[in-house]
Amino acid sequence: MFDLDAYLQRIGYDGPRTPTLETLRALHARHTESITFENLNPMMGWPVPIDIDSVQQKIVRGGRGGWCFEQNLLFSQALRALGFAVTDLAARVLWGGDEQAITRRSHMVLHVGVNGEPYIADVGFGGQTLTAPLRLQLDVAQSTPHEDFRVVRAGDDYKVQTFIGDSWKSLYRFDLQPQFPTDYDVISYYLSTHPASPFRSTLRVARALPGLRHGLANNHFSTHYLNGVTEKRVLTSVPEVRAVLADVFGLTLPTGPDLDGAIARVCNFP
Repeated sequence: MFDLDAYLQRIGYDGPRTPTLETLRALHARHTESITFENLNPMMGWPVPIDIDSVQQKIVRGGRGGWCFEQNLLFSQALRALGFAVTDLAARVLWGGDEQAITRRSHMVLHVGVNGEPYIADVGFGGQTLTAPLRLQLDVAQSTPHEDFRVVRAGDDYKVQTFIGDSWKSLYRFDLQPQFPTDYDVISYYLSTHPASPFRSTLRVARALPGLRHGLANNHFSTHYLNGVTEKRVLTSVPEVRAVLADVFGLTLPTGPDLDGAIARVCNFP
């Protein structure tokens, strides 16, 4: 069962519960401000169950964050509980790679209908996650609380792009084929267990707040402001990384030695 009240309390939302565009935008913003993207479980060698009971226990009641399958599953369930028409989709990540490459479908995206109009929602893309839904309208720059985004054609597919610096850069490509829980189970298990998965060998944490984005890549902590200024700091110890995870990213951290050992490993601390 999905506990809508607990989810809304977790993201600090007390507004209308009607399936309107204003509600969708407010929920999208509050979710991305409140729930951090993080990969602590696979980095520690822990499983990442993506059934709704496990996700609620971890993120809503446990004070943790998660990656795309967990976050967008949670958001999808909340939107459905509020009466939105939602279709779960899958995307091929292009960010930081070859835009022509055919990568695996390793990302979850949501198609949301609002008053008969199609929108794309995505609260789980890490350091460049959307902070507002995008209307599924081609070649139009759309403002969000952070960067501008747009949707363009990619053959028979679509691409989501963001405007960074002075150019458009692609995040991922997707189509409108509905996905089922088992589709996500396979790729989530692969990404959380395969030795070559970057989610096992690196620490990746991100949070979008009004006017800025925080990011943590292993022990490299950065804050990117909307005015173009970026501040960077190298963390030098496990306690320092733990403090940033708790204080800046708002995470309730796992107890026991697994987290400290994983942080030391990926950051090459003695």
